[in-house]
Amino acid sequence: MSIETLGIDIAKNVFQLHGVNKAGRAVFKKRVMRDQLLQVITRIEPCMIVVEACTGAFYWARKFEELGHKVKVISPQYVKPFVRRQKNDGNDAEAICTAARQPHIPSVPKKSIEQQDIQALHRARQRMVNHRTAVVSQIRGLLLDRGFAMAKSITRARRLIPEILSDHDNELTPLAREAIAELHDLFRDLDRRIASFDKKIDAVFRQSESCQRIAKIKGVGPKTATAVIAAIGDGSEFRNGRHLAAWVGLVPRQFSSGDRTTLMGISKRGSQHLRSLLVHGARAVVRTAPNKTDPNNQWVNQLRERRGFNRATVAVANKNARIIWAVLHKGEPYRAAF
Repeated sequence: MSIETLGIDIAKNVFQLHGVNKAGRAVFKKRVMRDQLLQVITRIEPCMIVVEACTGAFYWARKFEELGHKVKVISPQYVKPFVRRQKNDGNDAEAICTAARQPHIPSVPKKSIEQQDIQALHRARQRMVNHRTAVVSQIRGLLLDRGFAMAKSITRARRLIPEILSDHDNELTPLAREAIAELHDLFRDLDRRIASFDKKIDAVFRQSESCQRIAKIKGVGPKTATAVIAAIGDGSEFRNGRHLAAWVGLVPRQFSSGDRTTLMGISKRGSQHLRSLLVHGARAVVRTAPNKTDPNNQWVNQLRERRGFNRATVAVANKNARIIWAVLHKGEPYRAAF
């Protein structure tokens, strides 16, 4: 039995294995429990192991590589078309194996432990930010119900909520005041926790030479730089900068047929968090460009006049993604084109 490609359908406790030889013929099928998986993989000669990108995929990828195997991680969206008949673990493992053997199927960049640590910081911080937004919205709604209108701004909320709570001559009842005060305490606690995560991300940024190189690009700050490193590492999984921009979802979707080419809105594929950071950074570049006269900002201003603010923002984000790939791939410092 010679296995060339081994597809593994990863789950929490049960794992389905499907191995094929060079001719694509199935030569190995096995269903194992979590505590048996590494023992089974140890007895298999080194081959290409393929898993879907999911929770735990990168952990198992590192374990399999330690045993001498090559590992490929592919996106579930490329596996689904190859699932035959009914969906079950056996068919899923077979589909993973079949998809991995297609020459045009891209792989997902593997993540090291350090990259996953940085990603954990970003995900935890984003969770806190979402909670803070929800708390402020609820406070704003409760105050509006009592006749206090407040603009949608975190800065104004920090200033106005304490003023309203400290004014005992307004129409807030004691019970409403206590409820809103508790929510305000939660709001302040979330602020403190977010600031703590910001310090940790800044510390990671200062210790990473790659982060500091790409942070010299206009529109890329510490949070964007660390998120990029956590997502793509050195960018070696991408053929070029355009490939990275497409993976992030900063290129138009197509609906073309024959000689008719139709371009739609951006595809919004890949990491939503990374795309948001790139777009927010680009928005700052476009917003401040009218006050500057250097060639790069003149290009941004001309683009804004032709296509509008939003399209110019996405174009700058796309360009920054391509520049980031070039800086990481070549290992050289960023040099402005103008």
